[in-house]
Amino acid sequence: MAGYLLWMLWGTNFVTDRAQAELREEFDTKLEHPTPPPSDDDIVRVPGSAVAKIVIPRMDLDMIVVDGTSTQDLERGPGLYPDSRLPWQPHGRVAIAGHRTTYKAPFWDLDKLGKGDKIQLQTEHGTFDYRVYRTETVAPTAVQVADPDATVGPTLVLTTCTPRFSAEQRLVVFAQRT
Repeated sequence: MAGYLLWMLWGTNFVTDRAQAELREEFDTKLEHPTPPPSDDDIVRVPGSAVAKIVIPRMDLDMIVVDGTSTQDLERGPGLYPDSRLPWQPHGRVAIAGHRTTYKAPFWDLDKLGKGDKIQLQTEHGTFDYRVYRTETVAPTAVQVADPDATVGPTLVLTTCTPRFSAEQRLVVFAQRT
């Protein structure tokens, strides 16, 4: 039992560290050669691929976001929900999920974010800044928080399990693009 706990709380970090190193190398190359955003009809999403770099100064977070929220995707880093809008799109909701206690726990301190805190998403199509305007705790069944069409203007939602070490509820942070 102790070995399992050690693996979950510490060992899984190695899996994510390795994946993040590979993703970062690939993604930093894309950031060096920005391209114009594709039209909505030309967007191709590849599960598990690098989509953005998320930077949250309050949490000292700087990680690559992958496309998808499957178990394998979230082991690699925070994941963009499959139906989510993309950061460069002019409307709708970008929704990202992340682990809170395992696999490098990218959203360990998500509860520390408050109104006005900055979140930045860097992509090969530009850098997008957001400001937190609300946090909420919801049931795991409250999937509407990630609805890509829930807002007219561009917004960001970050989700994780809460309380720590439990999947009883979801902590949701809402941010508006500035």
